[in-house]
Amino acid sequence: MIKVAFQGAIGAYSEIAAHHYFGEKIQISPSFTFIDVFKKIKNNQCQFGIVPIENSLYGSVYETFDFLLEFKFKIVGELFLQINHNLISTKKYNLNEIERVYSHPQALGQCSTFLQKLKNAKILPSFDTAGSVTHLQDLNCPTAVVASRRAAEIHKLKILQTNIQNHQENFTRFLVVSKKGSDKKILNPKSSISFELSNIPGALFKALSVFALRDINLLKIESRPIFAKPFEYRFFVDLQGDLKEFKIKNAMKHLSEISDDIRLFGTYEKGNLFNS
Repeated sequence: MIKVAFQGAIGAYSEIAAHHYFGEKIQISPSFTFIDVFKKIKNNQCQFGIVPIENSLYGSVYETFDFLLEFKFKIVGELFLQINHNLISTKKYNLNEIERVYSHPQALGQCSTFLQKLKNAKILPSFDTAGSVTHLQDLNCPTAVVASRRAAEIHKLKILQTNIQNHQENFTRFLVVSKKGSDKKILNPKSSISFELSNIPGALFKALSVFALRDINLLKIESRPIFAKPFEYRFFVDLQGDLKEFKIKNAMKHLSEISDDIRLFGTYEKGNLFNS
């Protein structure tokens, strides 16, 4: 049976994403931190990991970029999950009774408009959305958490308010990572790379030109600081197409002339959209 690691507790959005991608007949491995997910793959405890890379409201998840680089894993798939946050608790409290609300900082940020209306509540960060339900048993005051409907169902909790995110168009993109690349037939290919540019005038312009001159569509570009090189940056790029394509192979060859290091994370099927 396929074993998949994810960050969070049972009922986390990453677990929901794992089941959408792989189906229900998988063995899941909840993990406390993102690095735990990558270590489980490295140590052959799991064949795959599923990790968030960006949210449409809250931006990029920078840890994922850094660990992709550190562990040198392949991206073998992606999916987009519509995130529907719910306020849940042990009892059907009135909203003005709530004194504390726990959740992951990103979830709290995505629901900031609604949470500001809870005048009597302290908003407190936790390591995970679904994992925040442990706080409901630890305190004697009316407490709620921001989490998925699945978390409420698993722990038999009450949903006080549904869809509390700031915008209904709230999506998280997840990556499926593994030690080995995918051997599946890919119909709608997407690829991810990263590169560190040489210190020459116009390096970034020249780097982007290798794609533009070949009509290669760039879907995303992100910069991350290079450790031990203050104020120098590595670029992460998603592009449309397969790394085996002739024009993309030529682009990589051209890019190598102005780059100190290029990493190819792999080609995978462009992801589908699911609802949480």
